[in-house]
Amino acid sequence: MITEKFPYIKLSRKTIEGSRHYTCPDGTWVASVTTILDRTKAEASVQALKDWRKRIGHANAADITKMSAGRGTRLHSFLEKYILTDDIGDSGTNPFSIESHTMANCIISNGFSKVTEFYGSEISLHFPQLYAGTTDLIGLYEGEIVIIDFKQSNRKKDESWIDDYFLQLVAYIESHDYMYNTKITRGIIMMCSPPPNMIYQQFEISGNKLEIYKDKWWDRLEKYYSKIL
Repeated sequence: MITEKFPYIKLSRKTIEGSRHYTCPDGTWVASVTTILDRTKAEASVQALKDWRKRIGHANAADITKMSAGRGTRLHSFLEKYILTDDIGDSGTNPFSIESHTMANCIISNGFSKVTEFYGSEISLHFPQLYAGTTDLIGLYEGEIVIIDFKQSNRKKDESWIDDYFLQLVAYIESHDYMYNTKITRGIIMMCSPPPNMIYQQFEISGNKLEIYKDKWWDRLEKYYSKIL
């Protein structure tokens, strides 16, 4: 259940030229964190994605992408329900729903054991006139205020593959600190792959690594605006 520690507000969002944007309290529209990261990917990452699509076929790649997106949406819905009501609810009989329900339970069992307070689920955050986004969870983890994002993965991931996930966390940390005068020192990714393997992974960014990624985030943001202005 939610403990109302911060006066969170919900930002409106819309698609502008194919990219997600949010409206800030001052009325300005800014790009989402995911849009900024997507538009500033390294050429090697873009080429790797193109090579993957070519290797398995564009139709097959589109099916995998669609299935992963649907699984992620359902996973987030189950976790949000649990955070808000302390009850994950029933999975239903749809096999895709059952799969996501099982993954959500895995994250709850493995990741939520050290979360003692939930401050907000699907929280809008923004940095005035620069960017905005929605983080999955803000809560008290091992006695500290922490930004948490949930991810699903088709297979086990190496930490070196998830730079943009860390940058996403850092963007939310920077905006939360600015908006609510906090000093958040940790961000956590809780990740699960689907059954039958259903591997749970948890990644954390803190300390010197957090400071390095803050610099990386502001560099990406500058790169984005240099492209569109």
